[in-house]
Amino acid sequence: MSERAETFTLDRSHPGERLDAFLRKKYPAASRSAMQRLIEEGWITINGKPTKPTHTPRAGDVIAVVWPEARAAEARPEDIPLDIIFEDDALLVLNKPAGLVVHPAAGNEEHTLVNALLHHCRGELSGIGGVARPGIVHRLDKETSGCLVVAKNDETHIALSAQFAGRTVEKVYLAIVCGVMPRDEGNIRAAITRHPSHRKRMAVSDGGNARAAHTGYRVIERLRETTLVEALLHTGRTHQIRVHFQHLGYPVAGDLTYGQRQTKRLAELTKYEAPRVLLHAHKLAFIHPCSGKKMNFTAPWPEDFGDALKFLRR
Repeated sequence: MSERAETFTLDRSHPGERLDAFLRKKYPAASRSAMQRLIEEGWITINGKPTKPTHTPRAGDVIAVVWPEARAAEARPEDIPLDIIFEDDALLVLNKPAGLVVHPAAGNEEHTLVNALLHHCRGELSGIGGVARPGIVHRLDKETSGCLVVAKNDETHIALSAQFAGRTVEKVYLAIVCGVMPRDEGNIRAAITRHPSHRKRMAVSDGGNARAAHTGYRVIERLRETTLVEALLHTGRTHQIRVHFQHLGYPVAGDLTYGQRQTKRLAELTKYEAPRVLLHAHKLAFIHPCSGKKMNFTAPWPEDFGDALKFLRR
């Protein structure tokens, strides 16, 4: 991929906002750390001069953004089987298995979805932010199974990221939660932020740093000491479904981060021991960036999810 450049002029100031945060909103496909790196390396300038990530965007600023040629990805391709629901020249939709990490990270440098995609795509990689990589537009937690869309090129990546940021993508999950929920349906509107003392956890909060979060749900089936629910994500915060159902008092079965006590109690009452967080991304719908048509996808639940339902229906 060769370098791409674009220039635009701000029509208003953005007091109290950093340049890197402003550009992250304008280009949702790129991470904030990627924007910071591009600014620090001089690929992004203000009025023809180098700038800093902390610069406050002002009316009249002429911002030039150069997307450099993508460097080779650091992750190595691996021949890992993929359950592909749909694929064309622009994107693919996967049914991600539970247990597969999406991105390489400390402790999970290999055997991730990115490693598998580097092998499968064979050069058809998004280069947003200057590093060649498969276009991971959104993520699923390691233990969550189901629908996940991947962009094969920058244009598709940017278009899909804009749909996710604009909350026009339909995301429907299935979850088996601890306890028998009395209401047939409802909405959970509770802001979420990083937990103040457990940095790998999220929490409901009304503090200034919390971000608005909205989950709609309906009960599909009441089981032994549990409930099968369908959850509709109106926002996409980290661990949103898991945090919201814990907030209601019905954490997802098998969730040892947000519902360890209830999961243990479930095993005592029913003799069923959940093998993982019983959460599945069941349906995904979005507008195809090339054809303009609405695409609807469904991922059948995996065997362990079906086994849980059979056991808890007894």
